[in-house]
Amino acid sequence: MAKQSTMGSPRLTFQKKKRWGLILLVMLSVSTAVMFVIRAGYDSSCDCGVGKGFDSVVEQKVVLGQTNNKVKLVSPLSFMKSKVVLLVSHELSLSGGPLLLMELAFLLRGVGAEVCWITIQKPPGKDEVIYSLENKMLDRGVQVLSAKGKEAIDTAIKADLVVLNTAVSGKWLDAVLNKDVPRVLPKVLWWIHEMRGHYFRLDYVKHLPMVAGSMIDSFVTAEYWKNRTQERLKIQMPKTHVVHLGNSKELMDVAENRVAKRVLREHVRESLGVRNEDILFAAINSVSRGKGQDLFLRSFYESLQLIQQKKLQVPSIHAVIVGSDMSVQTRFETELRDFVEQKKIQHRVHFVNKTLTVAPYLAAIDVLVQNSQGRGECFGRVTIEAMAFQLPVLGTSAGGTAEIVVNGSTGFLHPAGKEGVSPLAKNMVKLATHVERRLTMGKRGYERVKQRFMEHHMADRISHVLKEVLHK
Repeated sequence: MAKQSTMGSPRLTFQKKKRWGLILLVMLSVSTAVMFVIRAGYDSSCDCGVGKGFDSVVEQKVVLGQTNNKVKLVSPLSFMKSKVVLLVSHELSLSGGPLLLMELAFLLRGVGAEVCWITIQKPPGKDEVIYSLENKMLDRGVQVLSAKGKEAIDTAIKADLVVLNTAVSGKWLDAVLNKDVPRVLPKVLWWIHEMRGHYFRLDYVKHLPMVAGSMIDSFVTAEYWKNRTQERLKIQMPKTHVVHLGNSKELMDVAENRVAKRVLREHVRESLGVRNEDILFAAINSVSRGKGQDLFLRSFYESLQLIQQKKLQVPSIHAVIVGSDMSVQTRFETELRDFVEQKKIQHRVHFVNKTLTVAPYLAAIDVLVQNSQGRGECFGRVTIEAMAFQLPVLGTSAGGTAEIVVNGSTGFLHPAGKEGVSPLAKNMVKLATHVERRLTMGKRGYERVKQRFMEHHMADRISHVLKEVLHK
């Protein structure tokens, strides 16, 4: 079997790794320590990446004045103070969509908005992940309401703004609001993250033309929704705003701290059993066919063959898959592990349990592989997080990835599907054999993040959308 790291399990890490105490002491000496000593809680599917700014402080931007050499600043979202906002999520989990909506909830709470949260789908019985996340919101002043009943209806009617998160959330409108749907639609902002065709169902999105506006994470996804709704469903999208996401302040603090990065790199590599000079290529996503881990492993194996055939002198290269979950024992994950065993590359491939805190792995690896298939990622936030850590990105030329990665400058793009296997393998060899190219691409990626993909950029973009929706 390929090596399974326990790094994704905080309990096992604290119990079994004596060095972790030293690591915590070192990290406590830097400004970002709190991000890692706060227990993440439970596993994440990593779809949009992580440590998603859970305890994010609103990035302050506009200078108002200066007193005793202290600059007084205000958030671009400050106009939302005292506004009532209802956030409706299709689920509450550690996947990308819900985490992003929670981040918006905390940004709005940070400027004094009254924020209420509704989760449409909940599993029967007590769920520890939901319990933990709801308590996190309650601690930050977010009111958590039942998705059904009079309180949900009354809140929707009195709210200044209602945010529906994902296309699936649309089914809540008729199911709960019934006759009150027309009263609520004019103040609905629909935040869509999906790229998959099965979300284009009329019973989900039939109210789209009547809402105040939609917000989508990438231009390519916005265009896709515009075309598909017209062609397949014969409805029109409302005014659509594209809002690229941004990295949290906490993540940037870690990415820019050499001491924290070095300590995390050493610890993770030790847990994986790899040397400092080894080159690590990692895919950080939930393990599923749509994320392309199977094709990534085929490319990795092909890159090993290329290195051997050309007799290239390079350090040992490894593949890391962060987002594994053998407790579920999916057929796809079994296929991945069988492939690794069949090709006899167990010593070079490492499976890591899914985890919310991916920053340690970004500190430890050398290249991120964003290999999402089909139409790609709507945005793929882990991509900009990797760039913040000055990592080059090898991504599919599909979806939002093509709007983030500058081909040949901050990384390389390759086709999705089987035709992308060989190009990805060749790109892996290019970066394995040219350390200066890796470093240069990483630095350019970091500069691009600072220019475009910071939390304050996202807050600024969202503020423009909210102003337009509220004044419509």
